[in-house]
Amino acid sequence: MADNNSSGASEHLYLPPAPPNDNHGHTTASWTLVVLVLLGVLVAAGGVLVSKPAIFWVGLGVIALGIVVGKVLQVLGHGQKSEIERARA
Repeated sequence: MADNNSSGASEHLYLPPAPPNDNHGHTTASWTLVVLVLLGVLVAAGGVLVSKPAIFWVGLGVIALGIVVGKVLQVLGHGQKSEIERARA
């Protein structure tokens, strides 16, 4: 059986550029956010289970606190760098 590529030239592959080497969100800011939001969800769910609206609202407050703390930590430099910052490095 004859080979279709009889000239012996190799085939060229055109692949997109490789993405930057990230940490996939493994930062202090993201872990703090996840832990506080998860804790808030558990507290809020516990408040629903025991029929105590005050505990439910405390859980929602912990969730809101987690979001704020996560954003503050990101702004302070404990989060993942932006694409512009990675390009400068």
